[in-house]
Amino acid sequence: MNYEETINFLFARLPMFHRIGPAAYKDSLENTLLMDAFFGHPHQDFKTVHVAGTNGKGSVSHMLAAVFQKAGYKTGLYTSPHLVDFRERIKVNGEIIGRDEVTEWVEKYALKYNLWNIEPSFFELTVAMAFDFFARQKVDIAVIEVGLGGRLDSTNIITPEISVITNISLDHTQLLGNTLEKIAFEKAGIIKPDVPVVIGETNNATEVVFRKIAKSNNAPIYFADKEYKTEYSLLSMDGKQVLNISKNGQSVFSELKLDLLGVYQQKNVPTVLQTLDILIGKGWKINDEAIYNGLSQAAKITGLMGRWQIIGNNPLVVCDTGHNEDGLKMVMKQIGNTAFKKLHIVFGVVADKDLYRVLPLLPVSAEYYFTKANLPRALNEQELMKQAAEFGLKGESYQSVIEAFEAAKKKADKNDFIFVGGSTFVVAEILQQKF
Repeated sequence: MNYEETINFLFARLPMFHRIGPAAYKDSLENTLLMDAFFGHPHQDFKTVHVAGTNGKGSVSHMLAAVFQKAGYKTGLYTSPHLVDFRERIKVNGEIIGRDEVTEWVEKYALKYNLWNIEPSFFELTVAMAFDFFARQKVDIAVIEVGLGGRLDSTNIITPEISVITNISLDHTQLLGNTLEKIAFEKAGIIKPDVPVVIGETNNATEVVFRKIAKSNNAPIYFADKEYKTEYSLLSMDGKQVLNISKNGQSVFSELKLDLLGVYQQKNVPTVLQTLDILIGKGWKINDEAIYNGLSQAAKITGLMGRWQIIGNNPLVVCDTGHNEDGLKMVMKQIGNTAFKKLHIVFGVVADKDLYRVLPLLPVSAEYYFTKANLPRALNEQELMKQAAEFGLKGESYQSVIEAFEAAKKKADKNDFIFVGGSTFVVAEILQQKF
């Protein structure tokens, strides 16, 4: 098989959460442990950082990886889902895994040794591929992003240098629970005995859960937002976000540049800095120069996409993968701070999304282009338009994301603003056209 045939084979053969939803979710680590044993426990051959959370875990993972690279460490990075190419999930020093590497691995192991006998999910097999690849590449450190939840996530067989939980909000409630406390319990499943844990955002409801589980594991716990603060933010002449950061009231990072432009990164950076503090204390050689250089080039170094990503001008075109209540609140806040003549929103969601939490967040003054991504989980565009109308959101429906996007571009004036979002997979289809 060639690479395209291999990927199509995996997509067709394995249950994928992003395509079919909860039916692909495994409530056990049994398959992961079986595959880990088959490959000789590769995750034990390199150090790791484990990152969970409802929002921000992808950004935090990429920023940490960028800093490690700038500090001179050979760095693996495992994230999900991918936006343009499956290989985005598995990177070493910012380079995606090779096409031949993916094809040969699938042919050698998944086919020759018939791993199908244990009926792995797409995510379980991908984790096994990543851990095996990182071990063979002899990485010094790998930043591992949780796929969903934490306690039962396939990545949760590692014992990391540090565990990171960015924040907790209501998302995937049908699997993780319908309260912040229940979701926090699932995310806290990545806390390991004697391994420090960083919590990005303090919340009265979840802090109790985290402290209890950390104490039971004798795990030192740190709340990043209790120590680090973003004092102010502005845009530099080179188009980067500039932050002043204080720690316990004292300035520690002045004019810290980010090439990630979302205002929500102001919450993620303290999490990154707190994590690096602890890692430095454990002996990792990371100086301020590596931090400044890594964060100023995080997207460039790691290839991160879809976070307030500007993909066009005149009119301004931005896409963002924020898709749950808290994520969309931050995105809408940034839209509100953006200058434009008229706002056009290309919008689609998955069918299990709680629209009564999401739709009230959207501006009624915008013109909408309701659509759906090309996957079974996507909500029908006409049903989305119908429910949106109950909240005063007006527009037309389009059967494909590209059709909706082209309609928005046709209607938009050069001084207008086109925003694409609502679902990671809507953004993915736009980026697949661009790249």
